[in-house]
Amino acid sequence: ALARIYSLLDTDVSLPEPAHPVRKSSFDDAVRFDHVEFKYRTAAALTIKGVTFDIPRGSLIAVVGGTGSGKTTVANLLARFYDPCGGKVTLDGVDLRDIDVADLRRLIGVVTQETVLFNDTVAANIAYGTPDATRGQIIAAAKLANADSFITAQPGGYDRIVGEKGFSLSGGERQRIAIARAILKNPPILILDEATSALDTVTERLVQDAINKLMQSRTTFAIAHRLSTIRDAGMILVMDHGQIIERGTHDQLYSANGAYRRLCDMQNME
Repeated sequence: ALARIYSLLDTDVSLPEPAHPVRKSSFDDAVRFDHVEFKYRTAAALTIKGVTFDIPRGSLIAVVGGTGSGKTTVANLLARFYDPCGGKVTLDGVDLRDIDVADLRRLIGVVTQETVLFNDTVAANIAYGTPDATRGQIIAAAKLANADSFITAQPGGYDRIVGEKGFSLSGGERQRIAIARAILKNPPILILDEATSALDTVTERLVQDAINKLMQSRTTFAIAHRLSTIRDAGMILVMDHGQIIERGTHDQLYSANGAYRRLCDMQNME
């Protein structure tokens, strides 16, 4: 059993980096997926098949589709959690594999459905990723994320320990802490996996309002579960079995009477 445990601990999960990586301190033009293909090691077939699209600076690009359509994998390729096995993902024309990993991480922020919190204070969890942040900056980020009121309502306030995985907080509170963390980091590119579907109506509105503030003046790639939240996206990509089957604005796709319209009608019926 120990041999199996040590073999897992010894697994090299670091990303390959060139001997002389390109330094990148800003995002100036666009991210481009150029005929990207990807396959998980244990999978028999490609998970992503020939995906091509652009994310211009300052735009909101949304991706929709059923479970297993490849939405999250595309987001993971954008964040360079994985490398494509075919094609390339570029930032301002530079392949992500050639960019200094630390520089790339500073340019991209991620808010997912599963919020990662640590057994530390509220302030430390918000400042994770921005260790030199002042208390004033932390509080300002929390206020923008609609989190300050519930933080200060509890004994200890920002110095309160949230517990392992943030168990002392509700789902909506954990999400607003994660959004405050992203606001404090202030990345030019945001990857957003909507996390409002499991929340009650009042909390959902608070979280959605915080998300809207986070998206302002930012390039956003959003995995959309509730289609009502991405009606104003500059481009909506509809994915199925690892391929983009439709693309366009909400009005264009709804008028086309295809897969996107069926998704909208299904949610309206629900």
